[in-house]
Amino acid sequence: MKHNQENTQDFETLIELSKNALKELNNQSLTLKESLEIYKTGLKHLDLAQKLLEEAKLEYSILNPSETKE
Repeated sequence: MKHNQENTQDFETLIELSKNALKELNNQSLTLKESLEIYKTGLKHLDLAQKLLEEAKLEYSILNPSETKE
């Protein structure tokens, strides 16, 4: 399996990168192509952050089963 830099970044970094992408998208001088690339990159970072969050929730529920039962 190929590991790239984004796969090794932590949740907080990925969220920050997504926020930066959103800020960049507010630049009115961007071309459509540039905007789409920034948008796709931001979504990729958010997707990776979501996966990290889900993994953390799963790990927490395994380590603390009594706290996750309702």
